[in-house]
Amino acid sequence: MGRLRTNPEAINLIKKYKNFLDKSESKRYFKNNNDLYIEIGMGKGQFIMNNAIKYPSINFIGVEKYPTVILKAFKKFDNLETKLENLKVISDDAINLLNWFNKHSIKKIYLNFSDPWPKKRHANKRLTSHEFMKIYKFLLTSNGIIEFKTDNEGLYQYTLEEWTNSKSFKIIENTNDLYSNQELMKKNIPTEYETKFHNSGIKIKRIIVKVN
Repeated sequence: MGRLRTNPEAINLIKKYKNFLDKSESKRYFKNNNDLYIEIGMGKGQFIMNNAIKYPSINFIGVEKYPTVILKAFKKFDNLETKLENLKVISDDAINLLNWFNKHSIKKIYLNFSDPWPKKRHANKRLTSHEFMKIYKFLLTSNGIIEFKTDNEGLYQYTLEEWTNSKSFKIIENTNDLYSNQELMKKNIPTEYETKFHNSGIKIKRIIVKVN
């Protein structure tokens, strides 16, 4: 997808946007009690932006560690006719989620096209690893959901095995070819990467699990 050109000013620029969440803020990020959905690794923000537009009664938070990428997302948000009051963005690594969210505060977590970390010694860095699942279990509500999508066969197989054997989560949906199932596609909102992968003939895999 090309090497990311880092903008050294991005971290200061994104702090000027209303949708940015600074660490100095309270863990109560919205002035309502609506359900909270988060996307870990939101990239340029197309997926979470379109969700926030479609579901205004749900609160959304995007987590993205690269300020340069967040800046691109914010510029995209600025082009909208209406401002997204139900969408905020955090600049941090997913390993620090517990610093940002209270126990049982999140209804749904999206993991879209995460880094597959293909080498075995890096398995714990995968966002679907046992270590991360312990964090998600702590943060999700009693009926919380994780929705995972990937183009990577290795990460898909790894995640399927991890979640099949999990005692904390139950698989409620599993497909290795999302776009071949019209019923599943009815509510699907694609990411930028997803559209590129699908147009290149790569099958999109999706697994959804629920807190057991």
